[in-house]
Amino acid sequence: MTHTTGTSDTSDTSDISGTDEGALLDSDTERLPIDPVDRVLARAETRSGIHVFGAAQALQDASTVAYGDTDGDQWDREERAALRRVPGLSTELEDVTEVEYRQLRLENVVLVGVYPQGSQDDGENSLRELAALAETAGAVVRDGVLQRRPHPDPATYVGRGKAAELRDLVAAVGADTVIADTELAPSQRRALEDVVKVKVIDRTTVILDIFSQHAKSREGKAQVELAQLEYLLPRLRGWGDSMSRQAGGQVGAGGAGMGSRGPGETKIELDRRRIRTKMAQLRRQLRDFAPAREAKRAERKRNTIPAVAIAGYTNAGKSSLLNRLTRAGVLVENALFATLDTSVRRSETADGRVYTLTDTVGFVRNLPHQLVEAFRSTLEEVGDADVIVHVVDASHPDPAAQLATVRDVIGDVGARDLPEIVVFNKADLVDDDTRLVLRGLAPQALFVSSRTGEGIDELRETIERTLPLPAVEVRAVVPYDRGDLVSAVHENGIILAQEHGPDGTFLHAHVPAILGGRLAAYAV
Repeated sequence: MTHTTGTSDTSDTSDISGTDEGALLDSDTERLPIDPVDRVLARAETRSGIHVFGAAQALQDASTVAYGDTDGDQWDREERAALRRVPGLSTELEDVTEVEYRQLRLENVVLVGVYPQGSQDDGENSLRELAALAETAGAVVRDGVLQRRPHPDPATYVGRGKAAELRDLVAAVGADTVIADTELAPSQRRALEDVVKVKVIDRTTVILDIFSQHAKSREGKAQVELAQLEYLLPRLRGWGDSMSRQAGGQVGAGGAGMGSRGPGETKIELDRRRIRTKMAQLRRQLRDFAPAREAKRAERKRNTIPAVAIAGYTNAGKSSLLNRLTRAGVLVENALFATLDTSVRRSETADGRVYTLTDTVGFVRNLPHQLVEAFRSTLEEVGDADVIVHVVDASHPDPAAQLATVRDVIGDVGARDLPEIVVFNKADLVDDDTRLVLRGLAPQALFVSSRTGEGIDELRETIERTLPLPAVEVRAVVPYDRGDLVSAVHENGIILAQEHGPDGTFLHAHVPAILGGRLAAYAV
């Protein structure tokens, strides 16, 4: 459950009592000696069933997830799930006999957020989304607390008294980490760690960790590493040898004389310089990736192939929708930011025109600006598209926030004026009343389900109607020995009329400008 406290309230932790070891035994076996292995495994089973915070609402229920023929073989998903940490068995030994049964346990975390007066619903939705992020990163969420105050405390984020209560809660549930639902200043993180006595991280750190796990391509890995270094640079901490000064010049018995001795640099300054050097290398590397991407994009523009970008909130079902439309076989997983690399697939309209569908990286509220800058090249696919398919999770508790968040990022990349098709995905998970509410958010939106196929045909028709018409209208009689031109018109143009005559094939069509120039010699 989520605890909500005011600035002077006391958090209720009475329901966080842990497991009752005595409950593992019935009255008949209490007086008998217990086998250590049975005791360990029984306690592991009870702990594995505890999930105090509850399943995060931003993640779909496992019973509704299905991978059909449209999703392909999903080898990437199997590879990603091939190595998992094992929950259940504790590494905190109560008996020396447990040594042989220890396993690497999942990280237990407690979430903490601050919300102003009147925005409790937004605060709870944000905290549950943070829980989904933590679960995706590989942690077990033990509890979450919210504090009502006008502004976060500049010293410890939640204030000194609440930080002490948070310390007690962390000890009660046996948490290893505290995650704050914001981007903490370096001083706030250090001060809060000093109070709660466990590791403290923020929302940005969790998102960066997920990106680091899921990045697969060379460009994706470089983008994530650059964002991580930009976040790390102002947060370096030095202690002990890290703060010691190195002697400058040649010192000791063979010194280089006057002017060669001095305090030198601290090790932390050396680390900062190495980070800046690595960031410069990554920026050059990302610039080197740009020509290949621009060449592919220029080729599509030269052939006037329309581009459709699938954008939307993370875990809204963009990759599933791309698979349903094109059988692309793109990785599909019930996790936030499951796919980071851009996927471009070819598709055709009912009348034979070719266009491309591009799956882009998902968005999330309070997306770290480091990631927005690092993934600028990926987001360019949205800005250069002709049509945007904006995918929204219909089953999400706050779809309006999803719409606003994605549209803000779309505006940042200069794509606000592009035609937008709003698609409420996962329509099989909502009832008619919810659909009526969603219709009020976007009256022209489509309801589809990439799982059941509902509304997919209507979405295809809407995309075809929204695609821009070729620029040039031609009337030409193409000789029969130039069948390549007729084929090009069928592939890249819209044929209004076609007749076969004695001199060739008469075509009345809308075609791209380049193809129109090639047909000019046969114009009538």
